Amino acid sequence: MRAIPTNELIDIAREAREYARAPYSNFKVGAAVECANGRTFTGCNIENSSYGSTLCAEQVALAKAVSEGARGFVRIAVIADADRPIPPCGACRQVIFELCGREMEVVMAKLDGQFEIRKASELLPAPFDQTFL
Repeated sequence: MRAIPTNELIDIAREAREYARAPYSNFKVGAAVECANGRTFTGCNIENSSYGSTLCAEQVALAKAVSEGARGFVRIAVIADADRPIPPCGACRQVIFELCGREMEVVMAKLDGQFEIRKASELLPAPFDQTFL
């Protein structure tokens, strides 16, 4: 299966960002996860007045994918209106590592198209994993 071009994956995440519900922070985030079979799943952040109940775009995209039986993730793109390419928060880094593995590519982008790619292991060098359980 041919990989989706990086700019196209970023554009898919950008489109998902438009659906974000961010009435408190006004910080809209979009994500798109690419599977090895070529399918993509999107997510956006969904804020809640009980801040702990807020859902991150990356977690929404991955939850949609997993709930529909997807496995074998290749890359995830995350995009926001920021001064530099936006990295996943700490909780999302843990979820990405757990569901996608240490070699997962994380494409961090900003609205002007600038992006940076890191492996999950670079973003979370000392993960909590199944070896602790």
